[in-house]
This record gives sequence, structure tokens and C-alpha cells, in this order.
Amino acid sequence: MAWAVVMPLVALTPYVWPHLATWLWPVSCYLGLSAGVIAHNHNHCPTFKNRRLNSIFGQWLSIFYGYPTFAWVPTHNLNHHKFVNRVGDATITWRYTNDHHFPMAFAFPFISSVFQATPTNEYIRKAKATKPALYREIIRQYIFFVGAHVALITLAVALHGWAGGMRIWLLMFALPAVFALWTIMFFNYIQHVHTDPWSEHNHSRSFTGAGMNFFLFNNGLHTAHHETPGAHWSTLPALHEKIANRIHPELLQSDFWGWCARSYLLAPLIPSYGTRQIGRAPFEDDSVIQGVVTGSVEASESGVTAARV
Repeated sequence: MAWAVVMPLVALTPYVWPHLATWLWPVSCYLGLSAGVIAHNHNHCPTFKNRRLNSIFGQWLSIFYGYPTFAWVPTHNLNHHKFVNRVGDATITWRYTNDHHFPMAFAFPFISSVFQATPTNEYIRKAKATKPALYREIIRQYIFFVGAHVALITLAVALHGWAGGMRIWLLMFALPAVFALWTIMFFNYIQHVHTDPWSEHNHSRSFTGAGMNFFLFNNGLHTAHHETPGAHWSTLPALHEKIANRIHPELLQSDFWGWCARSYLLAPLIPSYGTRQIGRAPFEDDSVIQGVVTGSVEASESGVTAARV
């Protein structure tokens, strides 16, 4: 809750003192990412007992995260957690290749965004047809999200003119939102690439460093999260300890930045620093429909062929 209070204080400060925008936008990027992580946690384990308060909190987070938070349900709860990087998951890491390198890691969030549109649109369509209350809530979230940013742009322009106002809004809201959305999906990629979705405990890569998990609300403890998705984020360290000795050692990383440096800077020169497929690859199952799912139940045979290569 403290983070949620600080978000607008940081983002709106340059509206009063515009010269601070250049210095504060990195902080706003971090807080935008925090909003995304909090929205993820709030989606799995609501922050309040009151449903109305939970809805308001989700809308508040969407201002800084960059998208209405209902989208977590069709893309994450009903899709990613169900299929966990296997055929059917709109966010599969192996859609075009199972090779792991920086160009693929960088492009993945953009690719994933395209394919996540399918379950999102299908969810909205079904809500409109069969659940009018849910559909109204979705519309309310879109209206609030768009309206909030129109108001923020209008205020910035009124205070500092078109050029100065748009610069402030871009630095304090738009760029942090893009950063948050990209980084959340980048995390999804590195937490599942070269893992074994058929395994009881080797389906995810976890980052156990205390600093990262403090600043990102235990988001690094991904294996424990997948195995107990409804658990409150504060309980993940204890849940992780219960299964840590059953997770493949290569899927337990203590240093996030060190892992990134080895995987993306050193591995192109010294391949042994890169990751390798642990256990069975996601596409190695005889009962799977041939192809790569594009967001629902249909698949592309060429995608699986590319992934196997």
C-alpha cells in the first residue's frame, strides 16, 4: 500500500516542478513495474475483503501499470497458469525457436502481446454474451483507464504547454507503463525458457536474491507461485523453502543481474554460460496437437517445427 501511495507522488511531482522529470522518470519506471507486480499479486490474492475496494485498487494500479487489470484473468489465470508454457499457453517461450538468446528475450514481450490479444478478446466476447455484470466492469475499467490518462495529459498541457506537458506525461506515465508491460513479460520469458513444464518442480526458474524479491514483492520465487498461485505473496519465501531441494539447481538463481550478464553477454562468446533445456521440452509430448497454439485451441505446425529446431 505504501508503494501505491508513492506512485502518484513521484509521477505528479514534475507537474509542479518540471525540471525534476528527467531525474524522476527512472523512479517512475520502477514504480510502474511495481504496479504491475502488485496487480499480478492482487489478481491472485485480493488485497481487501471488500469486492468494491478490490475493484478500485485494481483501477488505481492500472494508471501506472499501463493496462486495465482485468486482462490478467484471461491471459494469466485462465491461460498461462493452466498450460504453463505448453501448447495452449499464449505466452509460450518457444513459439518460433527454443534457442535462448537476447534477441529472442527482447522480442518476446512484443510477440507475446500479440498472441495474448486472442484470449483477452475471447474473454470480453463471452462476458458480453453471458455475464453482463462482468462486461460492465470491463467497460468501466477501460473508461477509467483512458479517462485518467486523458485527464493527466490535459493537466500537463494546461500547466506547461503542448511540448512541455506531453514531455512530462511521456516521461512520468507513458514510458514507465511501456517499461512495466515489457518487463513483466520479459520476466515471464526468463522464468520459463528452457524449463520442463511436465515436471512437478522444474516447470519454472526462480530468482532467490533478497534484494530483487524485496523490491518486487517476491516475484522471483516463481516455482512456489505456480504451485500455490492463490497464496499471498508474503508467504512465498516459506513455500519456496519447502520445495527448494527438489528443484533442479540450474533453475535456482540467486543473482538476477549476474544471470542476465552470463546469459546475454557472455553466452554468445562462451556458450557454456548460457542456459540449456532442463528435462523435457514443452513441445515433447506425443499427445499434443501438432503446432503452436496461437491463443486458443488451434495451432501452427510450422511453429513447432521451428521450436524443435
